[in-house]
Amino acid sequence: QVQLVESGGGLVQAGGSLRLSCASSGHTFSTYALGWFRQAPGKEREFVAVISASGGTPYYKDSVKGRFTISRDNAKNTVLLQMNSLKPDDTATYYCAARDHKPYGPSSLFMLENEYHYWGQGTQVTVSS
Repeated sequence: QVQLVESGGGLVQAGGSLRLSCASSGHTFSTYALGWFRQAPGKEREFVAVISASGGTPYYKDSVKGRFTISRDNAKNTVLLQMNSLKPDDTATYYCAARDHKPYGPSSLFMLENEYHYWGQGTQVTVSS
């Protein structure tokens, strides 16, 4: 059974930073692409960032490029999201998601919710102005 557990959320002032962590278990971590999504109150859940199974160049939502960095540590079965220069619009519940890269290949990137097979429970990020 694959389990994903997020941590690191909290309350921060605009311009501040947070680092989200997602610990994974129950699968061969290195074969999975990993993504971060977020859902603000009253809005649809949206893609934020993804890193491939091979750990190649990540892909980001336009509004977070240059501020957020996704990375993975295969030795610790963990995916991180470093968030800098936070804005009130970044306020949301953040979810990590995982899927095996097969059959598309270890460099594949996935940006759609329905492409992911496993989800964490979410961690709240609140950015005050």
